[in-house]
Amino acid sequence: MDLTPRIDEIEERFEAIEAEMATPELARDPDRLRALAREHARLGPILAVAREWRAVRRRLEEDREILAGSDDPDLKELARAEVGSLEEEVEGLEGELKRLLVPRDPLDEKDAVLEIRAGTGGEEAALFAGDLFRMYTRYIERAGWRIEILDLGESGTGGVREVVALVHGEGAYGTLKHESGVHRVQRVPATESQGRIHTSAATVAVLPEAEDVEIDVADEDLKVDVYRSSGPGGQSVNTTDSAVRITHLPSGLVVQCQDEKSQHKNKAKALKVLRSRLLDMKIAEQEAERARERRSQVGTGDRSAKIRTYNFPQSRVTDHRINLTLHRLDDVLDGELDELIEALSLAEQAERIEATG
Repeated sequence: MDLTPRIDEIEERFEAIEAEMATPELARDPDRLRALAREHARLGPILAVAREWRAVRRRLEEDREILAGSDDPDLKELARAEVGSLEEEVEGLEGELKRLLVPRDPLDEKDAVLEIRAGTGGEEAALFAGDLFRMYTRYIERAGWRIEILDLGESGTGGVREVVALVHGEGAYGTLKHESGVHRVQRVPATESQGRIHTSAATVAVLPEAEDVEIDVADEDLKVDVYRSSGPGGQSVNTTDSAVRITHLPSGLVVQCQDEKSQHKNKAKALKVLRSRLLDMKIAEQEAERARERRSQVGTGDRSAKIRTYNFPQSRVTDHRINLTLHRLDDVLDGELDELIEALSLAEQAERIEATG
């Protein structure tokens, strides 16, 4: 795979961006300026590696020329000593370049819709879903992002039956998307008098926030119901019919929001989630088609797949897709997810590099 033409193209584009960013007219077009700044920030690291790769290749070529044509034994000995390490350096830089040159999924830059639902395991599953929600909330706060709860159904003992939230932050979807799937917990529930370990589960779904232009939802396809919002145990927390439930008739999807006191705002937020779910269905269809062509390691989008186990007796977290085990459960549940997320991201990149040849 000859990387030179692609690098030449990127260098030319980078120089054109810098030239345009230096023009005074751009100050009057903030949207264009932001778009150029994002592209400039994306291409800069690629060019930095590319320039280092070219410089090392030049040194390697010079050493090989010395070995092939020089009559100076000392010079040839110096060149021979360098060739091996330079070849390794070129190989490493080429691998890094291939990784950087893999096209990013445009959806990765979007905000995300985070949905967590208690699964098998009764009240213990609801408590675990609550643990997962706190874990993601702490990770999101550490990332400097913002989380906005749209719908929250709590259980009687402080757990979470279901929570739907918007995650606002650059690259939120791309960072969190591999969290989708079934999360399993193995621990002794607080209600267990015999000290027996139980297994419970919760389902996590991470969806890209969809724009109006991406998913068009016709009014005639919607059934909108309003009702009074309620807290745990059915307790009414609002005296007006401000909560909104939207049913998308063609797909059967149902979305509700009761976070705001305004019916109008709740409807707008519910529509955001609905569009994101419809976009996610569209992506899942594309993933299914892709999976028929080749086996995917981490990007199947299968929400029924068991992806991770949290084992309390052994303080162990295992991600089954990449066979990664960490023995620091407390840290992970406190939101320290970087090692898991980075490993999943690298696995996806390796898969995409292999797919592009």
